[in-house]
Amino acid sequence: MKSHLIKKRFFLILLPISLFLGTGVFAAGLPSTVDGQPLPTLAPMLERCMPAVVNISTSTDAAKENPLMQDPYFRQFFNAPNQSRQQKNSLGSGVIIDSAQGLVLTNNHVIHKADKIMVTLTDGRQLSARLVGTDPDADVAVIQIPAENLTQLAIADSSQSKVGDFVVAIGNPFGLGQTVTSGIVSALGRSGLGIEGYEDFIQTDASINPGNSGGALVNLRGEFIGMNTAILAPSGGNVGIGFAIPANMVMTIKESLVKNGEVRRGLLGVHTQDLTPELVKAFNLENKQGAAISRIESNSPAEKAGLQLGDIIVTANGKAVKSSHDIRNIIGLLQVGDTVGIDFYRGNEKKQTTATIGKQVRPQLAGGKLHPALQGTVLGVTDKDQVEGVLLEKIDAASRPWKAGLRPGDVIVSANQYRVHNFDELKQVADPNNGLLINLQRGQEAFFVVLQ
Repeated sequence: MKSHLIKKRFFLILLPISLFLGTGVFAAGLPSTVDGQPLPTLAPMLERCMPAVVNISTSTDAAKENPLMQDPYFRQFFNAPNQSRQQKNSLGSGVIIDSAQGLVLTNNHVIHKADKIMVTLTDGRQLSARLVGTDPDADVAVIQIPAENLTQLAIADSSQSKVGDFVVAIGNPFGLGQTVTSGIVSALGRSGLGIEGYEDFIQTDASINPGNSGGALVNLRGEFIGMNTAILAPSGGNVGIGFAIPANMVMTIKESLVKNGEVRRGLLGVHTQDLTPELVKAFNLENKQGAAISRIESNSPAEKAGLQLGDIIVTANGKAVKSSHDIRNIIGLLQVGDTVGIDFYRGNEKKQTTATIGKQVRPQLAGGKLHPALQGTVLGVTDKDQVEGVLLEKIDAASRPWKAGLRPGDVIVSANQYRVHNFDELKQVADPNNGLLINLQRGQEAFFVVLQ
């Protein structure tokens, strides 16, 4: 039947259009059935779910973006004395996922730095939105609009998605109204793309055009399976490679944003790397998938759980771990205090353990309380395989430490001729009223630097 239908369509296309004149074919329109079967259409499904996809526009204060615009003489010089301070941008789309509370999902980059957020519904209503919370690392944001006569999307279990599933991308870009494209799930679990800090994308060939960011990727039941986020566009246009954040990941982040206004990610305390054929051979492993532990932080949940260097993590929190990106994504969705079951191989022996996710320790910014000469640096702790000291994690290229020759990765091992092992010891011996003599270790080299 399928081949017959295709042949029939090609036959109609190839006939000269003059043969149809006067036959009444155009007047009658398309047939409602072919071979007794109704023509397939997505219209009923789209009619149900399209009202849940909205347009999002933002306004920013131009004076904040460019402080010179606050100067009336500057504006007059450029003949813009009455220029509006507000710059409006129609940036993207959003998805209503809770009609009772008026909660709308979108991408963080859609509403980033916005002073005012406006949501336009399919019925033409324009509503002012309140920012609930954002997660820049995963590019997810939640905003809230008045909960009056809203339509929300049903949420699917995105872990059940399969490559080859038919999907529809719905957006509401540039105030043009709904845009719908269709395709299939091309791949699952895409990561390591460098688009976001946490990546576990659904890849689709359904066109995701500019302005569709934050829109919905739905299955043929009209259920939300992902939020359209990015495209791969080497030539500047859509080439059929689009990416959506899976619904399960989005909804987990949404719960944290609604509760806390931010995502409070926890710490396992391991650094991992992908298994390569060379590592499999060197470790003499039978298992060839997982993430190899290359470093364990001191006194971390991982260390307390008994994990060791060289262990191969294969599952975490009940999910398969095939690469270092997998373990990062899994742990990144957990909160402080959550427990996570971990299956791992030590050699060719499979083991299990449970860790309690701990609190992340953020690097300390050196500044006035430490020593003025270290302003512009971010300090951290050294790895186990490094000499103990204070690690220079980041250095501002315009700062005094950079001009004095300090570089990221250097380790301060002494200050003012006192051995220092950590930030507190450095703070004790550094007199902010005098110069600072530090001994640095850089790889296998060691040398002194005087900071004034």
